[in-house]
Amino acid sequence: MFQPETYAVALSFMFITMLCWGSWANTMKLCSGYRFQLFYWDYVLGLIVGALIWGVTLGSLGDTGRPFFADLAHADASHVMFAIIGGVIFNIANLLLVAAIEIAGLAVAFPVGIGLALVVGAISSYVLSPNGNPLMLFGGISLVVAAIVFDAIAYRLRETEHRSLSKRGVIISLVAGLLMGSFYPFVSRSMTGVDAPGPYAITLFFALGVAICAIPFNYLLMRKPLDGSAPVSMSGYAAANGSWHIWGIAGGAIWCTGAVLNFVASRAHIVGPAVSYSIGQGATMISAAWGVFVWREFASAPQRSKTFLVWMFVFFLCGLTAIALAPVF
Repeated sequence: MFQPETYAVALSFMFITMLCWGSWANTMKLCSGYRFQLFYWDYVLGLIVGALIWGVTLGSLGDTGRPFFADLAHADASHVMFAIIGGVIFNIANLLLVAAIEIAGLAVAFPVGIGLALVVGAISSYVLSPNGNPLMLFGGISLVVAAIVFDAIAYRLRETEHRSLSKRGVIISLVAGLLMGSFYPFVSRSMTGVDAPGPYAITLFFALGVAICAIPFNYLLMRKPLDGSAPVSMSGYAAANGSWHIWGIAGGAIWCTGAVLNFVASRAHIVGPAVSYSIGQGATMISAAWGVFVWREFASAPQRSKTFLVWMFVFFLCGLTAIALAPVF
């Protein structure tokens, strides 16, 4: 399998992760009229397709470890179980995050939810595998926390109506963030130990965990949507526009691409899972930029709200820079 041997290559992988994780939700925005619960079935399919594509390409090239299919066959039950548990936790968190996007928008759900996930995931991953300068790493995380606060203030100032629904979106984002920050240590553990599977095989097991959990949990959200809307029927999936299915699969494949590259980078000795996860979750800033500049979610917001958004971007950039430099200082 391919494994980066320099920090420059590993860093490029982490930044691609940031772009992928911060951009995949745009595919859902492009499916106007397609309920997110139905979109999610295509998204899960995209995760599995993406894992297989990267497994037979980068996962079967290079001189490190075993090739993809040999690695799948060699994987032991304990490592596979950790990867599947990580997928289950991620699935619940991601479904809640997608619901929050429906209620509060990209510019809010991602910074609040994924920003909190960055803090939880980075700290827990560092405890398990302490790589990088802790002062720069946690200093950067502190700046990200400040950025989350600024974004929450901007959102509060933007809202003049529907307070109860907006508050629900923020609360769901926070719960999603706590869970989203909890899946990565399980993935890291699944790649740790003597003769552990490589990141490409682990990504497929992770995607299968997502699929296993999605069947009951997404069905529950179809019956009882969190935004208070009408229940969703599977008949809507069969009747959906073909392009919506394509966008859903593309969304899953885009997220999976980010995941594969992030898992691979975390295996680089100089990086470690805490730094890899933290930079990947710079997706928060990317998604906020999509929400603000492309989808115009704050177009009618008061000037004070926009000022806090500017500070949110400044603090996120400073925090991500500190985190990126942590392994080399």
